[in-house]
Amino acid sequence: MSIFSRFRSSDAETLAFEGRLPGFEGATGWLNSPPLTPEELRGKVVLVDFWTYTCINWLRTLAWVRAWWETYESDGLVVIGVHTPEFPFERDPDNVRAAVEEMRVTYPVALDPDFGVWNAFSNSYWPAVYIADVDGRIRYHHYGEGDYDECERVVKQLLRDAGKEIDDELVSVQPVGFEVQADWSDLKTPETYVGYQQGQSFASAADLVLDDPRTYAIPEPLNLNEWALAGSWAIESRAAVTQEPGARIAFRFHARDANLVMGPRPRDASIPFRVTIDGRPPGDAHGFDVDAQGNGTLERQRLYGLVREPGSITDRTVEVTFDKPGAEAYCFTFG
Repeated sequence: MSIFSRFRSSDAETLAFEGRLPGFEGATGWLNSPPLTPEELRGKVVLVDFWTYTCINWLRTLAWVRAWWETYESDGLVVIGVHTPEFPFERDPDNVRAAVEEMRVTYPVALDPDFGVWNAFSNSYWPAVYIADVDGRIRYHHYGEGDYDECERVVKQLLRDAGKEIDDELVSVQPVGFEVQADWSDLKTPETYVGYQQGQSFASAADLVLDDPRTYAIPEPLNLNEWALAGSWAIESRAAVTQEPGARIAFRFHARDANLVMGPRPRDASIPFRVTIDGRPPGDAHGFDVDAQGNGTLERQRLYGLVREPGSITDRTVEVTFDKPGAEAYCFTFG
């Protein structure tokens, strides 16, 4: 939670000075903009947003960040999205460029594959927001989701302090797809990594073999918040990779949404997959990347929506079957 969780528009003078806005020299490239420096940004209110394009927590903030940029750019707000990758494939600028276009990110994006900007800010989180005033002083930060009204009020007040005529009305957003807020009241399953570096809750952990192919089986029953593999897989540091057609991955979860960060290897491959929920086609509960029969295709490395339940939420098992070897599974997320 932000240290300014009870911010009011009349409290701007109480916002702490949290240091100077660091430079962006660590960025290896920029999208939507030439390189920006703190000197060039002087006279602007600057909102720096740390993100990585497969992060569901960041995706659920995007509708607000996008709306702030569209609403306040003409008043002197500059939004800079610093893309610092979590997974190896997010270091690829072509992957980031495709995500920027697909997600309608039109504000400047600094590419930070070496964590140079991340370290300059001493940042530790996706997402993280830092807001600087026109004199280049950081006045506010927020880690994680939520507190959107508070962030916007800080932006408004700093623009007013700079002499802009800004009303009190807050932006109205209507998130869609991954940007829809989680059903926090009925979310009982945490984000879960598949690769052995951060992996947890693997139901067949006793049979785990690192890096080399191994044939696995899904135990019965699969307990809540456990996942398992069937068929031949190689469990690597960051991902599990199918070694044969028909290999499956299953997760027992309790949430409205189930998503999986995954993609094809090699990158230009196309891999059909099928999703079932409790052994049946998902029907109306299918996610954005599958149809009602559960059919989908891996075409690039990103977050794939497998399940969005329109009705009551119960414990369920989602299972994904891949038709070809070379499918990489990285991390399950829920909402």
